[in-house]
Amino acid sequence: MSEEEAAETAPEKRVAAAARPARGGPAEGVWRFTVPAEQSSVPRTRHAVRDRLLAQGMAEIRYQELVDDLLLIVSELVGNAVTHAAELSPEVTTELLLRGGWVRVSVEDGDPYRPKALAADTGRTGGRGLLLVKSVTLQAGGVCDVEQAGEGGKVIWASLPLPRDEPE
Repeated sequence: MSEEEAAETAPEKRVAAAARPARGGPAEGVWRFTVPAEQSSVPRTRHAVRDRLLAQGMAEIRYQELVDDLLLIVSELVGNAVTHAAELSPEVTTELLLRGGWVRVSVEDGDPYRPKALAADTGRTGGRGLLLVKSVTLQAGGVCDVEQAGEGGKVIWASLPLPRDEPE
């Protein structure tokens, strides 16, 4: 496989990135991962996001909980898009943004339906993914929301703060 072919099949597209870390923290930038709306894309996207976070400088132990939270959020959001939006959206795009002491992950699909986090119901085995995303995000001190995308679909995002620098 040529480098061009490999680049076309890789889920990550680098949109823009700064080479310098923010105050000794992770290097800032924006990356997009576009995958087909199929179940195998959930772990593929999760691994791509994990690899990018680590490459940007989030391999230290102080980032472990944040990375775990972000990977859970990515799994839930991409899984929801694949499960519920695949009929109207053959592709799902995940964007990772590191900037200004925050990391934001967003998942865009072509389905205009804006889901809502359901209340916990012990009688149901599913349907609590957005509730989990919201809970993890709020517990980490972040924010999350659902917005309409420019082409009629939706973007679901969560933004979490980076851990503060240890006082010297």
